[in-house]
Amino acid sequence: MQRLSQREKRGVRKKRMMKIGITIRGYRLQKGFSQGDIEKRTGLLRCYLSRVENGHTIPSLDTLAKIAEALDIPLSQFFAEEALDREMVAQKLTEEELRFLTQIRRYSTNLNDSDRKLLLAMVKKFAATAVR
Repeated sequence: MQRLSQREKRGVRKKRMMKIGITIRGYRLQKGFSQGDIEKRTGLLRCYLSRVENGHTIPSLDTLAKIAEALDIPLSQFFAEEALDREMVAQKLTEEELRFLTQIRRYSTNLNDSDRKLLLAMVKKFAATAVR
C-alpha cells in the first residue's frame, strides 16, 4: 500500500475543502440566496461564508448544520456524491439554456467578486424588465 506524502495529503484536503465550499455555494445560488441572506439566517459572518465557499476555511459540523438549516436542506446533502449535479440535471435545461450557462461559467471565472455581483444585478434588472 502506497503512502501519501505530506504535500499530497494537503492537496487532498484542499480539494475536499473546495468541494464542500462549491457545494454550499451551489445550493445557496440554487435557492436564490445571497451570502448576506445566509448571514442573517445563521449569524455567520458573510466574510466567513465567502472563505468557506472559496475553499480557504473548513467549516465545523455545527457550522455546516447551521448552513444546511438556513438552506432548508438536510445536512447529509452536503456529503452526497455529486448531489448538486444530479439536481441540476433533474431541472432538465434546454440545449439553449445549457449553452448559455456554459458560456456564462466560462467567462465569469476571470471576474472578481465585485464584478460578479454587478453582473448578477444587471441580469436581475434585465429579467425584471423583460417582456415575455
